[in-house]
Amino acid sequence: MGNLALFTGLCKSDATVSEQVNKARFITNRISEGITYYYTPFLVAEEQTAEDSQNSTALCPNSSPSPSALPVSDSSSADPSSSPLLSDSPPRTPASSQNQSDSSSTSRPLLLFFSWLGAQPAAVGKYRDLYLDRGMDVLLVQSKVTHFLWPRWGLDYGMEVLKVLEQPRFSERAVLVHASSIGGFTFTQTLINVAQGRKQHAGLDQRVIGHIYDSLVVGTLEHMAIGLGKTLVPRLESFVKNATMLYFWLFKKHTADIYDSSIQTFYDNPVTAPALFYFSENDAMCDTADMETLIDHWRTRGVTVESRKWKVSKHAAHMRCHPEDYLSTLEKYLQSLAISSSRANVRGLNA
Repeated sequence: MGNLALFTGLCKSDATVSEQVNKARFITNRISEGITYYYTPFLVAEEQTAEDSQNSTALCPNSSPSPSALPVSDSSSADPSSSPLLSDSPPRTPASSQNQSDSSSTSRPLLLFFSWLGAQPAAVGKYRDLYLDRGMDVLLVQSKVTHFLWPRWGLDYGMEVLKVLEQPRFSERAVLVHASSIGGFTFTQTLINVAQGRKQHAGLDQRVIGHIYDSLVVGTLEHMAIGLGKTLVPRLESFVKNATMLYFWLFKKHTADIYDSSIQTFYDNPVTAPALFYFSENDAMCDTADMETLIDHWRTRGVTVESRKWKVSKHAAHMRCHPEDYLSTLEKYLQSLAISSSRANVRGLNA
């Protein structure tokens, strides 16, 4: 098989605010510059479940923008500190009730969302709400381009993610992974840390109950360079691509060689839970043949793999371009994992 390339902020903060999603309050806990935890207070979740059981046909209005608000590709860099999700305007939750919610929520599955590069708050909120509606808590991991350009820093960031997952409030929870574009690379760096310190970090691969890959960058180094050009400075895409290829050549030992190692780790992924891939034939950052070779390889290893391929779509914006198809595929997959909710559906997300 050809060279398979997977493309996928560290200031400490404990800011916690409350927000609203589908009438129910959720808590936002900023763990670090790039890692944010969203969860629904346990009592609110119980009340919402009771309400749903009394009126199973009622649909809660969704507070996130419609799928058309999603970006068509990795674009301008996201700034979590400027996000309305992290503002001080919403009312803060009293410490006692917050601690109670923290304790109670540890029984719920955890969605580990590795977002694409430069994901904007409104777009991230669409995916966050999708899983909060299904009774899951969400741990958002946002990557920087430097995590990719200097993989050593990416490994360090992967270790930070791993240490967060080993905190008491997360360490015993079932995990569902959703990685988009550069997020696949960051997840792989996390897995490398697991492999390198298996005794110390044993258990994460066994806790993962499913993994979803949306717009994974697959192919050669050139596919990665194209991705950077489209993401960083679209108007200078050709220049950025050529400069990136030169950079890879100059620092091969510290970049390309490490990418090859990361690729092999992902190719022989220690996570054997059912997987789902979204990709398109016209994605310049994905070699379709290499993607299908990867999927076939996983299937030969006994991994259950579902996939949805489109002839024409947008990188990191499949849910925007094909909302009903995307969501019905996701719902079927989650049902196979026994994770679904009558409250989350296509009509609700398009509201």
